[in-house]
Amino acid sequence: MRWKLKTDPNNADVNKLANDLSIDNNLAKLLVQRNIESFDQAKHFFRPNLDDLHDPFLMKDMDYAIDRIKKAIESDENILIYGDYDVDGTTAVSLVYSYFVSFYKNIAFYIPDRYNEGYGVSYQGIDFASDNDFSLIIALDCGIKAIDKVNYAKTNDIDFIICDHHRPGKEIPNAIAVLDPKRDDCNYPYNELCGCGIGFKLIQAFEEKINDSSNDIISKLLPFLDLVATAIAADIVPITGENRILAYYGLKVINSNPRPGIKALIQQVKKEELNITDVVFVIAPRINAAGRIKHGLHAVTLLTESEFEIAQKYAIEIEQYNTSRKELDRQITKEALIQIEDNNEKNNFTSVVFDENWHKGVIGIVASRLIEKYYRPTLVFTKSGDKLAASARSVKGFDVYNALHECSEFIEQFGGHKYAAGLTLQSDNYEKFKAKFEEVVKISIPDELRFPEISIDATINLSDINSKFYRIINQFGPFGPQNMKPVFMASGLRDNGYGKKVGANEDHLKLSVIYGTDQKTYNAIGFGLGDKFDLVSNGNAFKIVFTIEENHWNGITTLQLSIKDIKAEGED
Repeated sequence: MRWKLKTDPNNADVNKLANDLSIDNNLAKLLVQRNIESFDQAKHFFRPNLDDLHDPFLMKDMDYAIDRIKKAIESDENILIYGDYDVDGTTAVSLVYSYFVSFYKNIAFYIPDRYNEGYGVSYQGIDFASDNDFSLIIALDCGIKAIDKVNYAKTNDIDFIICDHHRPGKEIPNAIAVLDPKRDDCNYPYNELCGCGIGFKLIQAFEEKINDSSNDIISKLLPFLDLVATAIAADIVPITGENRILAYYGLKVINSNPRPGIKALIQQVKKEELNITDVVFVIAPRINAAGRIKHGLHAVTLLTESEFEIAQKYAIEIEQYNTSRKELDRQITKEALIQIEDNNEKNNFTSVVFDENWHKGVIGIVASRLIEKYYRPTLVFTKSGDKLAASARSVKGFDVYNALHECSEFIEQFGGHKYAAGLTLQSDNYEKFKAKFEEVVKISIPDELRFPEISIDATINLSDINSKFYRIINQFGPFGPQNMKPVFMASGLRDNGYGKKVGANEDHLKLSVIYGTDQKTYNAIGFGLGDKFDLVSNGNAFKIVFTIEENHWNGITTLQLSIKDIKAEGED
């Protein structure tokens, strides 16, 4: 594991901010690293305000989208809300559908079948719309590359409004409106919204122009932010700017008055207050499980249900899907690891594996699991109809989307992000693609990206850690990409002699750490670091990389160091 200490910001900037905010330099340094250099910027950071959300009409085509929806409602047209089957897609559909259905009844939702239709807009979905007299489709979290399908819809007298956040291709679909801040010709101030975030901007714009001219529009839309926060957390978009505001208030809704479907899901957690990590690991996997194991429609049905007792029944069903998902995940990961070993590919620059019997709904999760073992760009393929389909995952800093583009001669269709993508190809192109992908990554990935890295914000003395310090650090949240929980390094440490391995298999490490002649002990836990016990025993000096957490035990709350890695003192 490589440790990389961030470059210290300018001392003058740090000192000035520390004085302006009356905080210590350690905290000021962390803020300057996040490009917060003034009192006013700090105020906006520590007190996110819904009034700071951008005008939705700054997004290209938003006026066309609202005018077309207004026309559809005035003409009693049937509107179909169409979205992808993952968390971002199903929350986006739930949000837009539940908003419009509250005052307009000629509306329905559609989620494509992961196995029969695949990702994004499908011909089958368009045929469904045509057969049922839908004349307007609002596509969420998909559609930016659906050139042919949008044209096909036009031949069936169906208009499209596309709300997407993925990278466009060279051509933009010929839809009534294409809302995507990543369009080169879109000047919207923030381009990192998730699909559900784009859906929120759509209803914000509609509310402003059509339903309400008052200044309290955002408060009226506040109940929808539990869905937006869930999508932001699950889709691993940067928690900066507008996303951070939406996630901040969305978490407040989740913790105070969530919709019945989310309330039913969070009963799984025995916590008084959920943070963004809980959303990622508790709520999101269960919503995802519906689309992975059964059908994404189950997730939308849960998230749009208004009766809590009924939502509880749906949540129990989804919990069963999630259990099945975990079992498949374990089995397929095991088989994929065996395949890599049997093919003598442990030293490759990539992991590319295939089995026609692997469940399509979990191959993305399996790809992430393989990266935990072999830290490199990874694709997991399975059979999908008469083609092969894959989920791609990447390592920090490497753009797998660009790498796939370099292999496009062997790919039928692909789309996604820098770190996650999906693709399909003909089975006879699998070996050619596999060889090409290995070649592309081998010549393009820098050596330093081939090994996992811990990014360290700052070195710190343990004596600087107290309840006030932790309280201010906690206000940096919600944490996520580009606003991660601060990671610290401390050196010259020793265990006080009570350190031990813990856990059923002694996988974890529990320490009471002391520094120098300071006899105060600092409780620390290192999950998965049981094999580092010899480094810290017998009075050996060591250094650690850690975050600061609260530990709740027997009604008592204390601070503890959550260790990410340990090295001997003096080791690079």
